[in-house]
Amino acid sequence: MKSILGILLICCTLGVNAQEKKETAVKKDWSKLDLSKRASDHFMFQLGYAAWGNKDGIQTKGFSRTFNAYFLFDFPFKSNPKLSVGIGPGIGTDNIFFDKTTINLADKNGVSFKTDSVTQYKKNKMSTGYLEVPLEFRYSSNPENMNSGWKYAVGLKIGTNVDAKVKSKVDLDASNKGGYYIKTKDRRNFNGTRLAAIGRIGYGNMSFFGTYTLTEFFKAGYGPTVKPFTVGLTLSGL
Repeated sequence: MKSILGILLICCTLGVNAQEKKETAVKKDWSKLDLSKRASDHFMFQLGYAAWGNKDGIQTKGFSRTFNAYFLFDFPFKSNPKLSVGIGPGIGTDNIFFDKTTINLADKNGVSFKTDSVTQYKKNKMSTGYLEVPLEFRYSSNPENMNSGWKYAVGLKIGTNVDAKVKSKVDLDASNKGGYYIKTKDRRNFNGTRLAAIGRIGYGNMSFFGTYTLTEFFKAGYGPTVKPFTVGLTLSGL
């Protein structure tokens, strides 16, 4: 995932440089640019694939997913409105699905993942939720109309954990019982703060995004060392 996010960041940098080089021959008078129709704030929605790096042998499966929603304020630079800073609050959620694994979330000594070939799960997932604030450094090739033109963004987001749970549907257990649900909700062993690198590249209202978590997912000594990452699509006017 580091390579994927690295490629995104490189593409953003190269894209900005290429656009700026085209304008060096003509000095732009930004004071005459009409930004009256440019939105100062926008919702941003992200949907994509979530995964863990360095899983320590933990078996995941299926399409683990992420969904994020933010309300971002955009602050264009007076010296060049193609450049801006975006910041605002939102929520980030991840759902990771597991295969042949029993998860003990509520142990005060730490979260444990045990390979389980006996219990048959119809569905077995860990869900986490964060209140977070992204900070993006942005470039838009068409600052007068944010609904068109190339867009690039790089930055960081910081969040606090507000939800962590495991939800399972058991088809058959070791006692030959099945058809029941198990839900365990416990945040004690999770790192309360998440810091992640973020990047986006796209055209118009659609863009590709990537994130890589820089902080530990679990508290040190209370779970395996994993580094969540996500890739997917963004819908946003900015």
